[in-house]
Amino acid sequence: MPQPTNSDVHVNRPLTNVSVATMQKATNFIASRAFPTVPVAKQSDAYFLYDNAFWNTDQMKKRGPGAETPGSGYEIDSSNTYFADVWGVHKDVADQIRANSDAPINLDREATDFVTMKALIRREKEFVSTAMTAAVWTRDYDGVSASPSTSEVLQWNDASSTPIEDISDARYDIMKLTGYEPNKLILGAPVYKELINHSDIIDRLKAGQTPGGPAMANAVRLAQIFEVDEVLVMKAIENTAAEKAASASHDFIGGKDALLVYAPPAPGVMTPSAGYTFVWTGLLGAGPQGNRITRFRMDALASDRVELEIAFDIKLISANLGAFWDGVVA
Repeated sequence: MPQPTNSDVHVNRPLTNVSVATMQKATNFIASRAFPTVPVAKQSDAYFLYDNAFWNTDQMKKRGPGAETPGSGYEIDSSNTYFADVWGVHKDVADQIRANSDAPINLDREATDFVTMKALIRREKEFVSTAMTAAVWTRDYDGVSASPSTSEVLQWNDASSTPIEDISDARYDIMKLTGYEPNKLILGAPVYKELINHSDIIDRLKAGQTPGGPAMANAVRLAQIFEVDEVLVMKAIENTAAEKAASASHDFIGGKDALLVYAPPAPGVMTPSAGYTFVWTGLLGAGPQGNRITRFRMDALASDRVELEIAFDIKLISANLGAFWDGVVA
């Protein structure tokens, strides 16, 4: 079977830019906004972890004449590594389809949007499997329908539940252990739906209600109530049915879970974070999300191939900087 030559294959910068723009506008997906993005030149490498126990001790002493100050320091763990796997998918644009398309139809752009959606779904699922999962965070709670015990909470769809207190307790536990205030609350869409209609939330908003203006909750107001900078709602969906199945099977990728974390606005060498997303921008022609589009000829198929690759690794960095609620709504 004839294969494309080197001269036929190249990174298509305009289509890569289209892909980047699509990613930035796909607000239903939150993986790129949950953890800071760390551009990396190499596909794999080590990163440093600092133990905050060394930083939070009081070792100062009064200094007498001619006396030395007490020495102090901290240890660095350099044993942790990332590996930015390269994920890929393509869509072919057949010559016959191109020849028969109307002028307003931009088949290359549509193919780019199509494969970009595949990348967004994959990255969102990688975030869920890394961060929105049980037994990885120091604070791990199960939602139950009745009589919660230690490490359990009454599911937030129950009128008797106390989501404000539950999140506040976890918030102060994280502050006590790390010295950092959680600043992001990530909610599965079903969780968000229950919270904006919860009586405790509505009661908090009634004080600002105006004549003719109902007390309505949204992500911005939830952020104020829960004392975080941002509430991210995982509205993205996935069809889990087989390709060409008789019927689709759509569901929210984020499930019925919630995650409270501290994640700084920007990454830093000595900046703590619940997690980081390492993106391999060193991949030839890659954009700021580690993604690139190539377009090349498939003569055997009488088609042009639009192919997307994206290279990233979502890493949980500090389990102490997060709290997770599993199945927090029914």
